[in-house]
Parts: sequence; structure tokens; C-alpha cells
Amino acid sequence: MQISERVLPHSEVIQQSLREQVSLYPEIALRELIANALIHQDFSVTGAGPTIEIYDDRITFTNPGSLLPSKRLDRLIGTTPESRNELLASKFRLYRICEERGTGFQKVVSAVELFGMPPVLFTPLENAFQVTLYAPRQFSDMAQAERIEACYQHAVLQYFSSQTLTNTTLRRRFKVSERQRNQITNLIADAVEAGRIRRKDTTSGNKFAEYIPYWA
Repeated sequence: MQISERVLPHSEVIQQSLREQVSLYPEIALRELIANALIHQDFSVTGAGPTIEIYDDRITFTNPGSLLPSKRLDRLIGTTPESRNELLASKFRLYRICEERGTGFQKVVSAVELFGMPPVLFTPLENAFQVTLYAPRQFSDMAQAERIEACYQHAVLQYFSSQTLTNTTLRRRFKVSERQRNQITNLIADAVEAGRIRRKDTTSGNKFAEYIPYWA
């Protein structure tokens, strides 16, 4: 279930005067996405199987089979678990590779935020489904569409933790300082306008505004 460390991109850090190699990608996210690709593959698709492609700036996980009809692309985080291959999923759960609780993507997105990475990209293909992890990138280097999607994914995580998105939590997610409060305020406004999040209480003041996913 592990990708060899020799093929994964690394960064070099110095801790306590020692130079160490640190993976650019969180191990828990890699584990969950590998398990997801294996469990949800469509065995009726011949001549194809789960693939992992490693590039300089991203890793893609692809499994044969389109997204299940009951699933929506923007509701995959925290969704009610539904397996294409129930027997395989039960065996994975038995060996503690997965939990069958629908928390896999929540763990992935949580790890992505912790590592300061762009949002997870979910891509339905003609007869396959793909998930992409991007290498860590600063807020200033992210495209506006990526920032808005990261804002939405953060709101979803907060919601399932019985919390809300605020300017402070979003600044923490993007690892930016108080000096960039106005930029984050503008991003939140853009995410609201895009229909990705909404104000929890429309009567509260702007300074302490809280936001939740549009569907909550």
C-alpha cells in the first residue's frame, strides 16, 4: 500500500543541525487514495486497472469506472460510504486499510491543508475517475479557481467538525499572516459569489462572519 520513497518528490529540511529528506506529500493522503482507487475500481472495465502517475508537481490516482450514480462531485468529502466492491472493502476494513465510514477524503483534505497544498482535484473521466494531489504551493502562486475550491473544501471540513469557516481559519489554512486579512476577505466574497459557500448568519457583522458550505 506504500509508494516507494525513492520515486516520491522530497524536500530537504534542517532539524537540530541535521539535514533530512521530507516527503512533499502526506503519507495518510497517499494511503487513503491508493485504497480508494483499489476499492472503487470497476472490474467490468477490461484492459485497465488502478494507476498512480508521479510528476514533478503532482500525483494522480486513477481507477477504472465512472463515479457512482448516487455520488455528486462536490459532495465527496464526508459523503455517506458506498462501495462498488463490498467484499473487497470489507477485507480492507478487516486489515485496517480503510474504515468504510466515508472519512477517507476528509483525511486526505485535512492532510492537504496541513501540508499547505492546493486543493484536491476530483476529475470524472469517460470511463474512469481521477484524483490529483498537487505539491505544496504558496497562496500567491495558486490560481483563483484553486483558491475558491480550497475555500470550499475548508468549509466542508469545518462543517463536519461542527465548526465554521472564518477569515482566521482560512488564513491558517493558507498559512498567511494577519496582514493578508483583506485578501482572504475578498476570497471569501468570491467563494460566496461563486455559490460555493454561504453566510451562516446573515445578521452578524462582517468582522466575525462565519461561513458554511452552500448545501448546509
